Amino acid sequence: MLKYFFLVIIILLPPTAESSATPTKPPAISLKILDHTLSAEIAHTPTARSKGLMYRSQLDKNSGMLFVFPKTNIYGMWMLNTSIPLSVAFLDEQGVILNIADMAPLSINTHYSAKPAKYALEMNLGWFAEKDITTGIQVEGLEQAPKAE
Repeated sequence: MLKYFFLVIIILLPPTAESSATPTKPPAISLKILDHTLSAEIAHTPTARSKGLMYRSQLDKNSGMLFVFPKTNIYGMWMLNTSIPLSVAFLDEQGVILNIADMAPLSINTHYSAKPAKYALEMNLGWFAEKDITTGIQVEGLEQAPKAE
């Protein structure tokens, strides 16, 4: 009788908010580098930064993810559970590109900022090179990004 009682309770429980919620994309802002405009999803919380672009199957052509860090420091990025090949640009507090690294999918190799960075911008592999975007170039629009949590 007790076994039956538990089964009834489990069946009658409504779905939880977590199980019924549809995944939502992080907020996005528009950034400009040289004369190229892109849409960058924002990863400014610890949870969003740790998830990044994991479990995605694709990234739109001029879309990426902007990681906003709580303080300027040397940061590293890797591709655990990320199947999209990406390039990452590390940026200082003013939005100047410090260095760009190409990252292989599903790799745990860490790619570090060359100097203390405040931001990292991930784009499809080769996006920066295709647009002749190199170190020392300014990224515009970062003031729209929320502060890091």
